[in-house]
Amino acid sequence: MKRFLFTLLVMVATITIAFSQGYKIGNKAADFRLKNVDGKMVSLADYVDAKGFVIIFSCNHCPYIIAYEDRMIDLHNKYASKGYPVIAINPNDPAAQPQDSYEKMIERANEKKFPFAYLFDDGQKVYPVYGATRTPHVYLLNKKGGDLIVEYIGTIDDNYKDASQVKEKFLENAIDALIAGKKPAVTETKAIGCTIKVKK
Repeated sequence: MKRFLFTLLVMVATITIAFSQGYKIGNKAADFRLKNVDGKMVSLADYVDAKGFVIIFSCNHCPYIIAYEDRMIDLHNKYASKGYPVIAINPNDPAAQPQDSYEKMIERANEKKFPFAYLFDDGQKVYPVYGATRTPHVYLLNKKGGDLIVEYIGTIDDNYKDASQVKEKFLENAIDALIAGKKPAVTETKAIGCTIKVKK
């Protein structure tokens, strides 16, 4: 009995650690169902023609996100037709950051005319599964058979302040590699941005 309980505790601890660390390169990503700014529920399964996804944990107020919004729009416009649409997810609790409420999300999406889905992680259930810690935090998924495999995690590029000064387009390079049937040369970079806001 003691051995059984010990084994059970080890299994629970292992699962807890894996969950808290989030996805790693090569992991299978689970689908989710979240509310979009148009009021509709959205899941990855809805994108039947997608070859993968550019999941970006985003929000309304973070200056890093504001600096990247136009590039996020450009990424979607460039790659959605090639099978890799952008899906932005707001993981912040509005009780901790009122500017990131669902209502404010709708306002921001309309202001910027987002061409991509902008989803609300109500109850903060999705971002811990991914292991996201920042906005923006990028996860590039690639369809293999019936699975979604994590192929790149990190930042969009090497210069959030000025798009014209970017030297390394980490995310674009990774998507281009997948489209060419190759593995990304760089699979992980450090996400630079605001911390995800949790109600205390």
